[in-house]
Amino acid sequence: MISPAHAIVLRRARAAATALPLLLAGCASVPPNAGTNPRDPYERVNRQVYAFNEQFDRYLAKPLAQGYVAVVPAAFRLCISSGFSNLLEIRNAVNDILQIKPAGAATDTGRLVINSTLGMFGCFDVAKRMGLEWRGEDFGLTLARWGVGTGPYLVLPVLGPSDARDAIGLVPDTYLNPIGYVKPVSARYYLTAARLIDTRATLLDATRLLDQAALDRYQFTRDAYFQLRTSKQYEGNPPPPAEEDDSGESGPAPTGTKQQPVQPSPEDRR
Repeated sequence: MISPAHAIVLRRARAAATALPLLLAGCASVPPNAGTNPRDPYERVNRQVYAFNEQFDRYLAKPLAQGYVAVVPAAFRLCISSGFSNLLEIRNAVNDILQIKPAGAATDTGRLVINSTLGMFGCFDVAKRMGLEWRGEDFGLTLARWGVGTGPYLVLPVLGPSDARDAIGLVPDTYLNPIGYVKPVSARYYLTAARLIDTRATLLDATRLLDQAALDRYQFTRDAYFQLRTSKQYEGNPPPPAEEDDSGESGPAPTGTKQQPVQPSPEDRR
């Protein structure tokens, strides 16, 4: 006999399957001034990809995430999310080393060792209780550390907002993900799918806020992405925003502008 929770998942899975033909039907309305923002010269194309991603999320990713939340208890979801985050500590440590941040690399390594042992393979974030906070580094931030500019804003199919620098950074980061080395390959695919569903489930509240607050979801997402990445690049202490350009928009340096390398802090030189 099927439980009510499993029935919800089955209904959402059927809805997702029958809606797949609609994924390519998304058509974005493009404003007449699209492409004038120097940070987003490919806005016309980006909006079309964004529309596709919206359809993909509406008919597939979001229903699966909602079914996952309906079936899996919150405590187990937290354990799964923490476990996937623990695997990313390898990426964090390597990129901290490449950025010459020994203190950060030591924190990442300590978190990996502690959470993989005392935290039962990352199920529990014991390291955080010991004062070792999650850092979240990637190769895109490593490139920024050494003065590489963002390049144009991009919307990647399924993956969402990015820029040229961060899109390039996805390649080496992929090789630092232990899931990519799991065998057999079918298990690797299952783990990747589970991680994507878990990630989408953690963003359900954020998308509700986006639905309520944003008049132009595309612009809101783009600006939020730049603000988030700038904050990460400068570790929560970004420089004052640039003056407004002719289009009336402000933010990080224009597309392709080379940024000065961020010098290591005294703490990082220890």
